Amino acid sequence: MLGIFDSGLGGLSVVRRLKERLPHHELFFFADQAHVPYGDRPSHELAGLLAQNVRFLNEAAVTMIVMGCNTSCAIAQEFGWPPSSVAILDLIESAALVVERSGFFNVGVIATSTTVRARAYSRAIHARVPKAVVFEVAAPGLVPLVEAGKVGTQEAHEAVAAICAQLPAGLDAVILACTHYPILDLHFADALGPSVMRIDPALEQAERAAKLSAGNGIARGLAGTTYVTNGDLEAFRVAVRMITGEFEPNCTYASVTRGRVAK
Repeated sequence: MLGIFDSGLGGLSVVRRLKERLPHHELFFFADQAHVPYGDRPSHELAGLLAQNVRFLNEAAVTMIVMGCNTSCAIAQEFGWPPSSVAILDLIESAALVVERSGFFNVGVIATSTTVRARAYSRAIHARVPKAVVFEVAAPGLVPLVEAGKVGTQEAHEAVAAICAQLPAGLDAVILACTHYPILDLHFADALGPSVMRIDPALEQAERAAKLSAGNGIARGLAGTTYVTNGDLEAFRVAVRMITGEFEPNCTYASVTRGRVAK
């Protein structure tokens, strides 16, 4: 069983890619909606949430943690990864691998305020492509739009266009560096145009998960998905179905009560 977590619904974009690449594997997705959005929280609080969520997935007996939260990956660069009995796949590293393999040098990054402030993507990309020019833009307003179910609205379209207008001309690619953002991909496609490649790190994340699963002999399971939230369960159920477009016969939904991390 592969474990995924995010602050909210964005991690569903990773779940989608995992299902495409590993359709027979069992998935366990946890949305920490009691603390969404992560992007503007203090770093020490986010480090505590990361440790708490990794521990929760370990306790759920997952065989691997496939990160669905870029902000948490950025925090791990600063504080280190918390203890885990299973491997953790880093989304930011997955994006850097794509940039290296594609030969891009002028790269835009759209991310949460915390991820941009940490310069996590710049460091990861420069470690693999030292001459790359990386331009990062914070988009704190996009996560609340997705969480509120406003994906296909004019409000979302205008918000994405306003963010993309802050990017310089001549970019080879733009990384959608928050897993909520690929859910708004149609708006990004309109704003960026066909000449700029949009990179969804979840694609490489799923590929790396497939290789690690095969290499470690991780069992495929029953191909079901367990969706867990510490927020409103019924609203979560509706949102999952709206975003994934799926009504899986072999999926389950659950809620958990977990304490907040002290500031």
